[in-house]
Order: sequence, then structure tokens, then C-alpha cells
Amino acid sequence: MPAKEVACRRALTKLGVSYSEHKPIAEAAGCAIAHPLEIERLSAKIALQPKATLNCAMALTLARFFTDTTPPLTRRHLKQPITAVRHASAYVCRSRAGTRKLSEHAYGNAFDIMSFTLADGTELDVAKKPNPKSGSARFLDAFRTAACGPFKTVLGPGANADHANHFHLDLAQRRNDSLYCK
Repeated sequence: MPAKEVACRRALTKLGVSYSEHKPIAEAAGCAIAHPLEIERLSAKIALQPKATLNCAMALTLARFFTDTTPPLTRRHLKQPITAVRHASAYVCRSRAGTRKLSEHAYGNAFDIMSFTLADGTELDVAKKPNPKSGSARFLDAFRTAACGPFKTVLGPGANADHANHFHLDLAQRRNDSLYCK
């Protein structure tokens, strides 16, 4: 395994991410992850529902984001921590909507968040439109804004019909390291 992958796994372990190795993925359509991981928990405190197959770089970016960036946002806007993240997709061998180009999901380089479970059991659904002045609405806006930077693409409700019910986060490489956040 390349040194970069070994270092990434060490960093995941240090953050308390629960994961297991997954056999290499290589599909005829071109979808592939050389060293995939199956992620069960983003940290000791945050479960992932269901488990997600991702490349290590994406798993590490998610874990760091939920360990470092998200807690202050939840304290400020929700007054309680997130205990679980429900996702719609991680690795999926498919093209981007309306194109023949493979999606970042095809490389385990993308993650779609449907909802967050809070400590009191409340489920905060990305698709539902809370009162704009509520803590829930402020959290969703703050989460989306904060994600732009650590993730190279951030899409969600209002961006387009394909992302009306979830946050799409990925690490797509673009010219000039530009970001695409809507």
C-alpha cells in the first residue's frame, strides 16, 4: 500500500473513525477505488448510517470536518451535538446526471448527506425547509457554507433538482484548485 494511504489510515484511527478495509474496486465502466474503506463511524461520537465505501482522502476530509468544523456549528445553532449522519450514497458506479462523464461517486470521492440525528433523537432532514429563522435553518446554511473549502464541490437544495433533498460533497480536482459551491 502506498505511504500516502498508510498515513491516511493512521490519521483516521487517530480521529476515532471506525473503518474496515474493502477489496479493491475496478469495474468495466471505469469506476475504481484502489484502496477503498468501509466507514462505519466518522468519530467515536458520530455514527454513519448506513456504512459507506469511500476512498481514504474523502473519508479523512469528512472525519476532520465532523470533528473540527461541525461541533461549533451545532453548539451555536442546535444547542446539541450530532450523533449520526444518514447518507444516500458514497461509492456508486455511475455517470454524472445528464452526462457520460463518471461521477465522483464512481471513485469513492463523493458523499451525499440526507439527514443528521441530534443527541435528543431529532432528525434534521436536509430536504425539509425549516423556518428560516430557526436554529435548524441557520445550522444547515452554516454547514453548507463551511463545507465549501474542505470539499471542492458542495451542492444542496436550491442548486438543482438532482440535489433538492441532500448535500453533495466531493473532492473533485478542478483547474486552479477552484471550488464549485451552490
